[in-house]
Amino acid sequence: MSTGTPENFTQRTRRALSDGQLQRALATATARHHESRSRSLPLLGSEWERLRERAREVKNHTLAHLDYYLAQFAANVERAGGRVFWAADAAAANRYVVEVARRRGARLAVKSKSMMTEEVELNRALELAGVLAVETDLGEYIVQLAGERPSHITAPAIHKSRHEIAKLFSEKLGAECGPETERITALARRVLRERFARADLGVTGVNFAVAETGTIALIENEGNIRLSTSLPRVHVALMGIEKVVPRMEDLEVFLKVLPLGASGQKITSYVSLLTGLKHSPQDEGPEEFHVVIIDNGRTRALANAELRESLNCIRCGACLNACPVYQKIGGHAYGWIYPGPIGAVLTPQLTGRRQSADLPFASTLCGACRDACPVKIDLPRMLLHLRHEIKEGGPDDARGAPAVGAPAHTQASGGGLGARAAAALEGLAFRLWAGAMKNASRYRRVSRAARWAQKIFGRLGGGTGALPVPPWTRRRDLKPLPPRTFREQWEESRK
Repeated sequence: MSTGTPENFTQRTRRALSDGQLQRALATATARHHESRSRSLPLLGSEWERLRERAREVKNHTLAHLDYYLAQFAANVERAGGRVFWAADAAAANRYVVEVARRRGARLAVKSKSMMTEEVELNRALELAGVLAVETDLGEYIVQLAGERPSHITAPAIHKSRHEIAKLFSEKLGAECGPETERITALARRVLRERFARADLGVTGVNFAVAETGTIALIENEGNIRLSTSLPRVHVALMGIEKVVPRMEDLEVFLKVLPLGASGQKITSYVSLLTGLKHSPQDEGPEEFHVVIIDNGRTRALANAELRESLNCIRCGACLNACPVYQKIGGHAYGWIYPGPIGAVLTPQLTGRRQSADLPFASTLCGACRDACPVKIDLPRMLLHLRHEIKEGGPDDARGAPAVGAPAHTQASGGGLGARAAAALEGLAFRLWAGAMKNASRYRRVSRAARWAQKIFGRLGGGTGALPVPPWTRRRDLKPLPPRTFREQWEESRK
């Protein structure tokens, strides 16, 4: 899905930092997420930590017995009338779905939001087979019309403003659309409802797969998944091998932690539990139900004791929203399907260390991602391990995996003078800091100058006594410099 000249990570990052509109969109969206979580989580008290620990225990147990639970899940799907296909890689998964579409004479497929279908690039495979695949999640539909990849796991169009979306809809859908949210959603609803009515094939991902019943769980806020699974005659669900959970009792935990991690909601608007086929012509549901269970490099991750924990990810996007790096560069800079801290860990495993060697270094290792994760994945530890592997030149075992190239969204953005100036000043500040830290006498002189400046300008920093450094201090504490250095205090104590 790449267009234009491929860019490396540094080039994509610089372009993102110079894009003023992107910076504003990311700041607004992540701030809204933080506010939502900060309202919801304190109400749970210690219950939130109990849920996180339980979710982690279930995931670790499942990975330790993954072959057993996958076999149990597949057997129960088939017992309920569904069909299961085991796909070793993206090509095998796409061949199977295309064959299902051809056998049923499908010409139109409606798709719900699915990171797995993005990973295997199913839309392209269906298009080559003469099947039009239409995304029905509003965010996914927006980026599909724009010819872009999603830039966030749960908010695919987080990088776009209302005015950009309205202009896109007016150009692509042939109907005048204003920037008001109500007009945008009304136009999308009108267009997509007609597609739902004509679709031959419904394609979804899988949030969780329950082994003891053969049930797939799909959670959403828009209702498009229910239409994608109930109206078409055929439903195909694609899932990674890590999506299985042992029991319905375990599913209950994840139905709580995922929406809280993703958006601060107690529960999503729609939760669909689908088991097998409809029982009578009057029932809603498909005549055929297919589950495609996909490896695509996951067994290699499972075999690595240091990185296995990354398969616990439930795709909530909490680590992205908490990450200071993602907040500045967005999702497209990461170059593939999975952005943010979890992408920096998963992508090298699924596509190869050499192809994505920069990503594990795209982190401050501040630990915010680990604190935000509903499943308590220790992302900083794994990022450090990957850095070690890459620097030591370990084996690159991702064979035949897709390359990490430029995302579809490669148009140069004019950005804004303010954003470019801020990026330049930030770079200058870090260069000055690095220069001061390399020389003892220079460090002492800079420290004295900073304390002197603090006395004059500190009151501007909200009364904290620290130097005002926007936008760093907008959601962070910057401690004031002490009036005397440790050396000065030490000498005084000796006297």
